[in-house]
Amino acid sequence: MVRLLLALPLLFAAPLAAAQALPPEQAQFRAHVAYLASDELRGREPGTPEFDLFVREAAIEMTVKAGQKCTAIRRALAPAQHIDAVEEALRQRLAQTKVGDPRDEDTRMGALVSASQRDDVREKIAELEAAGARIVAGDPNADSPVKGGSFLQPILLRSDDPWTTEAVHDVEAFGPVSTIMPYKDLDDAIALANRGKGSLALSLFTHSPDAARDFVRGTASYHGRMLVIDRDNSKESTGHGSPLPVLVHGGPGRAGGSEEMGGIRGVKHYMQRTALQSSPTMIAAITGQYVAGGPKRIIDMHPFRMKMSELNIGDTWVTGSRTVSIEDIEHFANFTGDKFYAHMDEEAAKASPIFEGRVAHGYLILSFAAGLFVDPDPGPVLANTGLENLRFLTPLYPGDSMRVELTVKSKSLKSEETGVVRWAVEVFNQKDELVATYDLLTENVP
Repeated sequence: MVRLLLALPLLFAAPLAAAQALPPEQAQFRAHVAYLASDELRGREPGTPEFDLFVREAAIEMTVKAGQKCTAIRRALAPAQHIDAVEEALRQRLAQTKVGDPRDEDTRMGALVSASQRDDVREKIAELEAAGARIVAGDPNADSPVKGGSFLQPILLRSDDPWTTEAVHDVEAFGPVSTIMPYKDLDDAIALANRGKGSLALSLFTHSPDAARDFVRGTASYHGRMLVIDRDNSKESTGHGSPLPVLVHGGPGRAGGSEEMGGIRGVKHYMQRTALQSSPTMIAAITGQYVAGGPKRIIDMHPFRMKMSELNIGDTWVTGSRTVSIEDIEHFANFTGDKFYAHMDEEAAKASPIFEGRVAHGYLILSFAAGLFVDPDPGPVLANTGLENLRFLTPLYPGDSMRVELTVKSKSLKSEETGVVRWAVEVFNQKDELVATYDLLTENVP
């Protein structure tokens, strides 16, 4: 696969997936680094922080591991008016890269993995040259700095007409090799970036939020990870070739369509999904989790007085009821400062297509619900750690009453000292209509 570097007045760099593992027609660019610069955009010319950051990142990604990694840069797109400056800056930067024995302190790039790999890279460079690209830095046939070693200088090629030099988009030299090419405007840059037909990563260097927005929206469907770097965030960036564990690593199209990492989502890549269809009772029994509409077992002892091991899925505590008055609503509004018209203006509330008149605050309902189901004394419940999936379903009007059903939804052990109980909280009015529902998380003694 092939990586890309673009400058827009936009500049990119992108990697190819290991082309030798794919048929020639499937070789692809898998990652991109981009510097965005045009006459209309900020951070456009040589000497700007974004230009310097781009050149630095492009050189690093060409030479780390001698370019033998899935996110190494293979294509570099630059604004047509700055392509010469890009070439010169990269040539000077790469000339400082000493190739040699990695045991020497001043060595900056070692050998390729084998002599056959070095020979394959040389063949791919020749193929790129035959297609119209020309070498502007490095000599692929230079003598090895270590006798018998599989060394290769960083090779920078240039294609002045990337739309007719097809090979620069389809052929990967899996080593310290990249090709710079110009683009005319933002639309041209987007089209060239997408010409790789799928990549692992793309890095964009720009100080223009508008340009970043338009470019990302135009290219995101072709790239698995997109990194936008500018003068403000560069010091905290991990760089183009460093996918973070919480981010999905993978790409669409010719990048293969597979994924890894992605935080907890990454675990699901190794799990089989099965659709389960049955009644709530059966699903709850099979999954070991309470499901809405499933069986509830009404208990007499308050669940906050019970250890997690003593609680069973479906155990339900039914509270008494409480009437909500207009005084409650006004006091809550004045105390919190939430004086939204639906709570304080009867005429405006009635004019709403949703309400029949003034209604109780949603957070008043939550507060009153807690007051109904919480047991105040010290016990096995150590803390309330979260609330998820909150929905308000039926308005609660002055004079309405509310009650709560608190059901054990699931349990998980964190350590020998603590565990987490997920509770299904359902708030009903006097007509047994569901007013609100949410999941409550508590830290419990096992």
